[in-house]
Amino acid sequence: MAQRNTWQRERVREALTDARGFVSAQSLHATLREENTGIGLATVYRTLAGMAAQGEADSLQSPEGENLFRACTSAGHHHHLICRSCGLTVEIAATDVEQWARATAAQHGFIEAEHVVDIFGRCASCAAAQREQA
Repeated sequence: MAQRNTWQRERVREALTDARGFVSAQSLHATLREENTGIGLATVYRTLAGMAAQGEADSLQSPEGENLFRACTSAGHHHHLICRSCGLTVEIAATDVEQWARATAAQHGFIEAEHVVDIFGRCASCAAAQREQA
């Protein structure tokens, strides 16, 4: 079911598009609160969940277990490399992962299998900055 397009939902979409990398609903809500938009946290959660369901946003779970969101920049199934330090995110195709997932599912008699693969690490810039501080 499509969400009704209100100014509040449109503003959440804009804020997500403006965010660098993946953000939590609470973080996005804090940004909107600083702008005195009056948009409630429940609206932010509902909008982000709807965007993820419709393929307008990527959603993943951080290593700490928090749901994070990011405006999609490419259509279709894809994976991410995510910097733990700065949030830089790179979308990747990961053909080997796709083949492995299909083969593993078939080997165990599964059909219509889905998977999520996100790789967390440090980008080259953050790694270099860390080396300079050491």
